[in-house]
Amino acid sequence: MKRLIATCVLAVPMLAGAALAQTAAPGNSQQDKMKACNAQAAGKTGDARKAFMKDCLSNKPATAGNTQQQKMKDCNAQAAGKKGDERKAFMKQCLSA
Repeated sequence: MKRLIATCVLAVPMLAGAALAQTAAPGNSQQDKMKACNAQAAGKTGDARKAFMKDCLSNKPATAGNTQQQKMKDCNAQAAGKKGDERKAFMKQCLSA
């Protein structure tokens, strides 16, 4: 009886360790997400970068409407300080890219 109890006591931590090892998906860590999102955010600054990183790290699938809306936000943030024809030309180029 003592041998059975000792075996059970020793087996539980090993089984728990194996279960934890299976739950950690390789390549899906927060650090990997951060690296990928940082690479995609190249060229973005300020609020546009913050918004992009938030969406990217939350791993939400992008919809067609959301993509255009996000593009508009990003372009508006980058166009800060531009006025008139300069801003129009910049926005046209930015939104078509």
